[in-house]
Amino acid sequence: MQAIILAAGMGRRLREFTKENTKCMVPVNGTRMIDRMLSQLTKLNLSRIVIVVGYEGLKLIDYIDGRYTDKIKIEYVNNAIYYKTNNIYSLGLAKQQLQEDDTLLLESDLVFDDKMLELIVNNPYPNLALVAKYESWMDGTMVSIDEENNIVNFITKDAFRYDETHKYYKTVNIYKFSKEFSKTKYVPFLDAYSRAVGNNEYYENVLRIITFLNNKELKALPVADKKWYEIDDKQDLDIAEALFAEEKDILRKYYGRYGGYWRFPGMLDFCYLVNPYFRSSKIIDEMQANFHTLVAEYPSGMKVNTLLASKCWGIKEYYIVPGNGAAELIKHLMDILPGTVGLVRPTFEEYPNRCNKENLVTFIPGNNEFRYTAQDLMDFFGRHPVDNILLINPDNPSGNFVPIEDICVLAAWCEKRGTRLIVDESFVDFSVDCENNSLLHDNILESYPHMLVIKSISKSYGVPGIRLGILCSADVEIISKIKKMASIWNINSFCEFFMQIYTKYEKDYKRACERFIDARNEFEKKLRQISFLRVIPSQANYFLVEVLEPYTANGLVLRMLKEFNILMRDCSGKEGFDGKQYMRIAVRDTNDNDKLIVALKKLEE
Repeated sequence: MQAIILAAGMGRRLREFTKENTKCMVPVNGTRMIDRMLSQLTKLNLSRIVIVVGYEGLKLIDYIDGRYTDKIKIEYVNNAIYYKTNNIYSLGLAKQQLQEDDTLLLESDLVFDDKMLELIVNNPYPNLALVAKYESWMDGTMVSIDEENNIVNFITKDAFRYDETHKYYKTVNIYKFSKEFSKTKYVPFLDAYSRAVGNNEYYENVLRIITFLNNKELKALPVADKKWYEIDDKQDLDIAEALFAEEKDILRKYYGRYGGYWRFPGMLDFCYLVNPYFRSSKIIDEMQANFHTLVAEYPSGMKVNTLLASKCWGIKEYYIVPGNGAAELIKHLMDILPGTVGLVRPTFEEYPNRCNKENLVTFIPGNNEFRYTAQDLMDFFGRHPVDNILLINPDNPSGNFVPIEDICVLAAWCEKRGTRLIVDESFVDFSVDCENNSLLHDNILESYPHMLVIKSISKSYGVPGIRLGILCSADVEIISKIKKMASIWNINSFCEFFMQIYTKYEKDYKRACERFIDARNEFEKKLRQISFLRVIPSQANYFLVEVLEPYTANGLVLRMLKEFNILMRDCSGKEGFDGKQYMRIAVRDTNDNDKLIVALKKLEE
């Protein structure tokens, strides 16, 4: 068996990375793609590797020559007109070699697990295409397959239908062709197709014609959970570097993305915190039905969106300001808050990160479950006076919850002392008896006019992609100031429409929160069965757990990511944990929660 690598393209979408080199010379985590691929191929029992070069081909040949001499025979084919042809022409230039042996055909802009080559080489079927179940981040050649994994159709861009994507598989661009298939089928059709249609086409089009004539000729081989990525642009490169990072860098690269995990094949995100149940409401169907209008129209400004937010959460319009996620409001608020800030640690670091460290006064609960009460806060900050007190309720990451009656006592205490109380209740809708736990009522805000209440809609309503948060207070001066700080269109059309229609779906939301609490209770029981976890009770949509021997938090999070493609948050580095081993586990729906439990039990075994 031999391998043919197509490496003639210019890689225009990678811009500065391919200004002076062909795409496969771009490094991923310090290793050039061509080196990674050649190293993988040399582990197989191949007779030779044929590389079709074109753009900056001489540089590629000079780089490779001598590096693999003692490992594999490498030959080159030159596509001199790479700039006006496509990969059908590049492969056509190697058609003689294609007919001389069984062949692995690969495109040079791939990064993949070593096991993928073993998967295709060891499969007894002679003509195979590696494929992956369609996901929304994928682009390029799609196929449909039958129950015997025969490829029955190659889906062209014109024929692609989003309502049928559940049937589609994406080609990984790694194929295996038998010598006989190449001689009697592929090369003759390739020649005929090129003469009829031209050279600025794709070699998959030839496979499409062959499958039309005989859909038993080429089988698909799904790669399941094996990692791979095709690198066409800088975003692809960034994702590939996270997927294939060295162990010491992998969590930094994942956490540093702050989301966007839908582009990672098959990954389960137990790191970010959203309501898993409200997304099944018909509110999402209505938003989807209006997508074309929303994407094509400008949103309203602050005045209209304030009225909509006022309607949704029952707050007077001059007491509320909507933001581009709670993050925008936190930034504006912390920029204008004068004086010192008292906070509980460990905590959500977005707030203290916006402050000068010398202005922070920290209270750390003196117990191993990080429980505290309103009285604890009054006792501590009575001895250590501050200008502002920040309370996240339920707290992140501990899940500690202070009842509303006690918060009102704390708010009254703050009013008497001239201290501003900031309450972030982004997770309050996950608490038991949640309907009676919110501070978002005009009479409560008016009773404590210097109190500020922030709520992230992303988390509790399960719609982080639309970016929506609110800040409420009877202090109309600070509300007005923050409104003026916001940009003219700080809310997009999807956010605006969500607020416009939300009240029709309030009952759905209440049911979603009830379902969530049931799922959390069941999840907690199962987590407590894992011997190396100590689970801390929570009123939020996550659990803080202490990781016990033989694991460390970092080691456990890494194993879960590498072995099961499950991402969790290592919290050990947060201030307040004193180097002890803690991680935070989000609560997802029951099906996903059970997948996590199965993975943890495998590690336990």
